[in-house]
Amino acid sequence: MSFCKVSKANIYYEVIGTGTPIVMLHGYSPDHRLMKGCMEPVFAEREGWKRIYIDLPGMGKTTDYEKINNSDEMLEAVIELIHTLLPNERYLLVGESYGGYLVRGIMREYHEQMLGATFICPLIIPDKQSRTVPEQCIVSADKEFLSTLTKQELEDFSSHLVVLDEYNCHRYTNEVLAAIENADVEFLEKIQESYSFSFPVDEISFDKPCLFLLGKQDSMVGYKDAFAILDKFPRATFTILDKAGHNLQIEQANLFNSLMHEWLDRVE
Repeated sequence: MSFCKVSKANIYYEVIGTGTPIVMLHGYSPDHRLMKGCMEPVFAEREGWKRIYIDLPGMGKTTDYEKINNSDEMLEAVIELIHTLLPNERYLLVGESYGGYLVRGIMREYHEQMLGATFICPLIIPDKQSRTVPEQCIVSADKEFLSTLTKQELEDFSSHLVVLDEYNCHRYTNEVLAAIENADVEFLEKIQESYSFSFPVDEISFDKPCLFLLGKQDSMVGYKDAFAILDKFPRATFTILDKAGHNLQIEQANLFNSLMHEWLDRVE
């Protein structure tokens, strides 16, 4: 197991492959397995990329993070890790949900070092009450499969997925639910009290290849709020996918893979 000691945390990370570095930042509560589950199939078909998966403080195997009190300090820990692992190197960032918010924070100061970025169901507005989101709904369901589930399983899947079938539920269980088990709930609740950065983001225009993947049925962060920052990304593919909630990378896996390949082609 690999750890990187930064000022306010001991961050767990995994490195797979060699080549151009890509740092993967997962969302709030899970760990690196969420990103590994959706990104590794992409790289099964292409070489020349060094994937760096990390566990954000308070999640996964990362330790010694108690002195982190807000998103500003969470961001500082991630930046310190990147500069330690990739001194004087240029890199790409992929952020899912809260990880996408952190990517925008990194971009504010270190856009010159970045070669591009992808945002998967990104958190745009930290304040939950201020977001524009659709109601949670089920778009399609395999009733035969659902009849095999327990009441608790059905309730959990129905709250977080919009396409209920065996494939999606299996991946959600292994990549999201299993990844949430190690979350420090008390710590995460503390961070949510200072969830917004203390500074404005999206002030600069980032003209490197980017990709926004948004779920039409994402009831967690929505998709409409992302339109407000689209003009700041002149080289961004901006995609809103139907039959996709906050776990778009699972529910639209084929399109996810295709769009990721297209983004990497643009970066190359």
